Amino acid sequence: MIETIVFDIGETITRGDRYWASWADWIGVPRHTLSALVGAVVARGLDNAEALRLIRPGVDVAAEYRAREAAGRGEHLDESDLYDDVRPALSALRQAGMRVIIAGNQTTRAGQLLRGLALPADLVVTSGEWGVAKPEPEFFARVLDVAQTPADRTLYVGDHPANGIIPAKQAGLKAAHLRRGPWGYLWAHDPEVAAAADWRIDSLTELIDITGR
Repeated sequence: MIETIVFDIGETITRGDRYWASWADWIGVPRHTLSALVGAVVARGLDNAEALRLIRPGVDVAAEYRAREAAGRGEHLDESDLYDDVRPALSALRQAGMRVIIAGNQTTRAGQLLRGLALPADLVVTSGEWGVAKPEPEFFARVLDVAQTPADRTLYVGDHPANGIIPAKQAGLKAAHLRRGPWGYLWAHDPEVAAAADWRIDSLTELIDITGR
């Protein structure tokens, strides 16, 4: 029986449209160009920040992030950045007695912004706040610590196989692969993902039936 559900953030809870559009505007390239490059590096199994380095070789991404913040062009999240199924699914799961946690590879600022949206979740936390990121085993150890449930009663939901689904399974959690966003669609039918995921879903609302509450 699943008692806690842990949701990834990017392309699970939030859309990436605004994030990459703002980076394209900052570095001065058409939005489509950066979007296409993100897809290319994803397909090659690289970190998506490599798309920025293809445009500006040697760029210090962290320094550019700070410069954006200082210029008033930093991270922003509002209701339009959430996928449509987020609030209905999370609300239904909590009403069914589930503990709902949102945890992903995001900045400290992103964590603050997400909590400001008052999502129906028991905890919202980011790798920037924890000081450890997926796919490191310590990240999933922290997940289980805050989940307050055994690993086999904790379900991880995300779109990225290498960063989420596979290491979550290695940590003993159940896993649901979400077919959403570049990573979710690209690896939707990958044999390794199919073998690792306990469930494969197209919408977060499917979790209501999966958990059987």
